[in-house]
Amino acid sequence: MNKRYKDLKVTEETYVPPVTIDYPEDDPYVGLYKPVYDREFGPVDANYPYFDESLANRCRVFCGYAIVLRIFGWVLRLKYGLRWKIEGEDTWRRSSCGVRRWMKQFDLSRGAITISNHCYRHDCASVLTTFHAAPRTRIPMFAPNFRTKDQIFLRIIGGIPIPEPEEGLSAMKAFNAAFDEYNQRGYWFHIFPEAKRWDWYKPLRPFQKGAFTMAYKYNKPIIPFAVTYRPRTGIWRWFGPKDEPLTQVIIGKPIYPDTTQPRAAETERLRRLTHETICRLAGITHNTWPAALE
Repeated sequence: MNKRYKDLKVTEETYVPPVTIDYPEDDPYVGLYKPVYDREFGPVDANYPYFDESLANRCRVFCGYAIVLRIFGWVLRLKYGLRWKIEGEDTWRRSSCGVRRWMKQFDLSRGAITISNHCYRHDCASVLTTFHAAPRTRIPMFAPNFRTKDQIFLRIIGGIPIPEPEEGLSAMKAFNAAFDEYNQRGYWFHIFPEAKRWDWYKPLRPFQKGAFTMAYKYNKPIIPFAVTYRPRTGIWRWFGPKDEPLTQVIIGKPIYPDTTQPRAAETERLRRLTHETICRLAGITHNTWPAALE
């Protein structure tokens, strides 16, 4: 048995999918999949339009959220039985309206950063569907993914490629300047701090610190989401592979940065608190990865 599963402990009602993938045991940032990079895109360098408010792009993203994401949300309900609830509530939801109303009680006037575990191909769409995310959402993403068959979908949901190290400091400065501008305009961001996707993985892997540095820098609250699983039984066996579980999302209360504290200490507090919160939301009572490797 994978050693990260051997000592994992969860609540009695929490479902852990059978381990059928050879997950790494020591390096949480290994890429498990080898996508086919057969699309033209880029270059993602200092001249790439990270901040793109052209009419064409605004129309593309608006249609992506208003039409494509809504339709895709119903596909996820059918294929993965997608449902969601707010922490502390017993009722599972299939409408995002209640979540939007719940969010109004919090100060989200500067936007927010939504964060979740990265555990299946459509987890980003699952999270965005649960609260009917607005087109004013941007998602930093692994640049090479824009050269795969998912290119169009990534762009219409507001994906922004992160320049790779070989592009130099000037590219990263341009990327950061774009997010400074998005922040000024009150955009929401979605980030996967686990970085790489591991399908149907249950333990929560260590978080990279970028999302929490951004939360401190922009004074944006973090809204934690946990993607969890349940067995594929009954009629659901007709709509998807029998070895893939059904999915559900549990939403936690916003976590606010304290910008009166030193940046390094507060960034680390946000990282560890968010990791602990998502573990709790996911029904994990003893996780087998630390919150951070650094």
